[in-house]
Amino acid sequence: MPKMKTKSGAAKRFRVRGSGSIKRSQAFKRHILTKKTTKTKRQLRGTAEIHSTNMGSVKAMLPYA
Repeated sequence: MPKMKTKSGAAKRFRVRGSGSIKRSQAFKRHILTKKTTKTKRQLRGTAEIHSTNMGSVKAMLPYA
């Protein structure tokens, strides 16, 4: 059987931590930032963990992670 391919779009968006949880970057921080408050933009910094309901689909896209 051939090797499974990693979805390249998912590989750019997600990173697997040592504990097995998957981190992602926050959305809504790329453009149209003038109408967003400083507080909103500050709270969108950093990373978040993906929700447990999405864990199966993300792990299927990253078979070797």
